[in-house]
This record gives sequence, C-alpha cells and structure tokens, in this order.
Amino acid sequence: MLSRNRDVAEELVQATCLRALEKSAQYLPGTRIDSWLFAILHSLWVSDLRARRVRQGQGFIDSDELTAPDTQSQDETRLHFQKVMRHVSALPEAQRNTVFLVYVEGFTCQEAAQTLSVPVGTVLSRLATARASLSRMLAAPAVAQEKRV
Repeated sequence: MLSRNRDVAEELVQATCLRALEKSAQYLPGTRIDSWLFAILHSLWVSDLRARRVRQGQGFIDSDELTAPDTQSQDETRLHFQKVMRHVSALPEAQRNTVFLVYVEGFTCQEAAQTLSVPVGTVLSRLATARASLSRMLAAPAVAQEKRV
C-alpha cells in the first residue's frame, strides 16, 4: 500500500524482516507484533523516500509516479476502488499513513498513534481531516455532473 509497486513492496518487506531480526531484542513481549513491524516498515519507507528525493534532487515525489499500472479488467467495482485510491493517494502523507493503519490494517487509534509516534489526538485529527477531504473529493464529480444536467 505504501509503495504501490509490487517489487518495491517486496524489497521493503524483506528489509523490514531483516531489521526486525536485527532489533528483535527491542520487541516487547505482550505487545502487538504487527504494530512493531509496521513502525519498522514505516521508518524504512520514509528513509528510502527521503534518500530517493535527495538522489533525484527533488523535494517531492508525485503519488502518481508510485502507482503501479493496472493490468486487470476494468469492471465497475475496480474503477470505484481505483477512484477512491487515487483520492487517498492525493492525501498528505501523514493522513494517508494514518488512514492505512486504522482503516486498512485495523489498528486502534491508540496503536496507530504509538506506531507513528504521535499523540492520539493527532491521529483523530488526521482521520477527521482525511474523511472530510475524501468526502469532498468523492462528491465533487457528482455535483459537477448534476450541474451539467
């Protein structure tokens, strides 16, 4: 989900597994291992993005550049999913990551806050802002179509 590219995702997962093995002594028994692993994965992803931006001499990488091409059939459900994902990808990185943790991975807001090293209030704020933005983005085409009719 973070990379939107299967090869990059596989490398990221491998790097996460390697880092987790190297840092296994830091895992606290009784805590959620998926949260700990995602924290490692997120850290590696952010570091890789920063390094890539520096190498390319850019300060920003468009989310469209990270999207893997779709080779499957274009049925209605898939088109809607792609539309939603485009809108989610357009969210600022902090909101995108928070939405991913809570709505895709099923983390609680507290767990997401711990994983991202931010206060719970920040997670709640990011989710509210992301939901409002997505609602506006998804409603905008329908409003534009109604005006044409």
